[in-house]
Amino acid sequence: MIRSLIFDMGNVLLDYNPKVCLDLYLKHEDDKKLLMQELFQGPEWVEADRGFINSAEMFESIRRRVPERLHSALKQCIEGWQVCMKPLPGAELFLRAAKNAGYGIYLLSNASSSVYEYFPKFLPFEFFDGYVFSSDVHLLKPDPAIYRYLFERYQLKPEECLFIDDRADNVSGAVNTGTEGAIFNRNFDEIKEKFSLGF
Repeated sequence: MIRSLIFDMGNVLLDYNPKVCLDLYLKHEDDKKLLMQELFQGPEWVEADRGFINSAEMFESIRRRVPERLHSALKQCIEGWQVCMKPLPGAELFLRAAKNAGYGIYLLSNASSSVYEYFPKFLPFEFFDGYVFSSDVHLLKPDPAIYRYLFERYQLKPEECLFIDDRADNVSGAVNTGTEGAIFNRNFDEIKEKFSLGF
């Protein structure tokens, strides 16, 4: 029986779209493509999610790989990328309905330390029964260790949890630890029906 719901953040609760940031600070498509590759898809982004580098260190590393004329835009994207994170339609309603029905509500996300700045604009951390961010524990999904860390920290039984993520590899990582998993595709109602959630 499912008693707790564990949510990824990006593209589950918040709509993460780097193109919003790139369109804001850059005009030319080639430049947007380059910064998408070097920033949002680069190794520094992963290292920030691991909690091993900060924004200033990220900039210093990436700027060596991009033309000097893009350094200003790069810095703006690093410092202002949170504009990408907009509430996903239906997410808050689903969370509140689940909470009111008595389910435990948890967050498990690959996220840099900046999550503490932008996420509370969506919902206060106090709303959740618990949360784990990769930068705090230096682990990334789909490493089984990060799921086990959440289970142990909040004394959850894996078989009583449902993990919801937009990425199949992250869901597989969760399922391998003994919990239920659902691949999210903007389909809260389908997930609710499939797993017979009582709300």
